[in-house]
Amino acid sequence: MNKNLTKTVLVTGATSGIGKATATLFAKNGYDIIITGRRAEKLEELKSKLKKKYVVKVKSLCFDIRKLQEVKKAVKSLGEEWSQVDILINNAGLAMGLDPIHKGKIEHWETMIDTNIKGLLYMTRLISPEMVKKGSGHIINICSTAGNDAYPNGNVYCATKSAVDMLTKGMRLDFYKLGLRVSQVSPGMVEETEFAITRFEGDEKRAKIYEDFTPLRSKDVAEVIYFVATRPKHVNIQDVLMMSSQQAGSNFVDRSGRDK
Repeated sequence: MNKNLTKTVLVTGATSGIGKATATLFAKNGYDIIITGRRAEKLEELKSKLKKKYVVKVKSLCFDIRKLQEVKKAVKSLGEEWSQVDILINNAGLAMGLDPIHKGKIEHWETMIDTNIKGLLYMTRLISPEMVKKGSGHIINICSTAGNDAYPNGNVYCATKSAVDMLTKGMRLDFYKLGLRVSQVSPGMVEETEFAITRFEGDEKRAKIYEDFTPLRSKDVAEVIYFVATRPKHVNIQDVLMMSSQQAGSNFVDRSGRDK
């Protein structure tokens, strides 16, 4: 990338998985990066690695995306130097629990709703005004096949991702006459993330859900996000639904072995 035309990308949930892979790929291609997450040590580790390896500017913001005042404080701290975000990647999200609705834990529901929906809304509301002011920008929401296709015991998680899908459509209608592009990438099952271990609250045995087939990898999703973000200005890839070759839907996975 021409350093005179360097763009700034903000990636939420960048300390692991898809977010980390995405931040790394953009840095590799010369973009300046703002990375966010709740774990300061992991943020600083990634920041140091990206700056050293790719010689780009990196800003880290440590906050809980579920808490509006923390989000406001973090965005305000960007100051003039980092205020012009060109690409916002709303990646932060999680699943908690895998129970039928009558046995679900309310604290799990609240965490998913606050992270997957409200956190995305907070970031979009605080970053998008500057994009509107300059008449350009790209918002890419990371959804899930779960937002398109419910599965047993996924109830609230699926509902939050369905909300992301509808919010993406709504944002697109709000922004398309203002010079902003809005896209969505919805992956199926992805390894090299903390998704399963978070869902099962650290239970490593239950989290072993990828051993009998080859799922997507974080870098696969990152490559699609990068492709979407780097199309010419007149092109907006609105929605991408992507799965492993061994996955045909949320409820259909060929578990007959890996590397088929």
